[in-house]
Amino acid sequence: MTTSTHWQSTPSIADGFDAYDDLPERLIGYPTVFRALGIGTPAVRTVLDYGCGPGKVATRVTEACEAQVVAADISPRMLEIAQALRPHPRIDYRQIDSGKLTFLSDDSIDAAMSCYVFINVGEIPVLHEIAAEVHRVLRSGARYAVLDTNPATTGVRFSTFRSGEPGRTYAPGERRQVLLDRPGGLEPLELIDHHWPRQTYLDVLTEAGFTDLTVEEPLLTDPSALPGWNPAEATRPPFHIVTGVKQ
Repeated sequence: MTTSTHWQSTPSIADGFDAYDDLPERLIGYPTVFRALGIGTPAVRTVLDYGCGPGKVATRVTEACEAQVVAADISPRMLEIAQALRPHPRIDYRQIDSGKLTFLSDDSIDAAMSCYVFINVGEIPVLHEIAAEVHRVLRSGARYAVLDTNPATTGVRFSTFRSGEPGRTYAPGERRQVLLDRPGGLEPLELIDHHWPRQTYLDVLTEAGFTDLTVEEPLLTDPSALPGWNPAEATRPPFHIVTGVKQ
């Protein structure tokens, strides 16, 4: 494993990622993010999905509330898929240019999220740039939630994915293999992302100016909702959600 996954320049990766069944995320991860951000409350009228991918999470925001969603990504193919398969009058799909949200003014967004963004960045300065740009566009009192695979359960085989090789210890920022199951008997999609310990998330958000940081590691409360008799998600948290507030 020598290079990270090239989301921006490899269309086939975007197509494969869209085919991935994100069932654990739908059951455990995204609901936790939505609660942390106050999505569905009157105070959240605009939501930024920074790193929206094929638009699945942005679509779920529109299903959960009446907010307007700005869904932004660096990958042209991801945005093509999102606009073709998940158009919505309350979703504005936008291209991120060099990490900047040039189409958003300061203090204009009520809540922001980044799902599977930090783990796909291999350089700390880039993480700082992302967090700083999100901080810029959020209004005072708004929250930013970062959802990623849980660094404490790297190597665990969950129902639909595995991040990292079992029994291996990863250094901060080290590349690791990710396998995502695809339906129809297809071979799993192999990606390369980066291992970041929890402290990295806390440090990056703090440096950007976020306060009141919280970390959640939700578990599956209804094991029958996932395939198998004893899904790992019932005892090992597959995700962590780090949230901060802009003062």
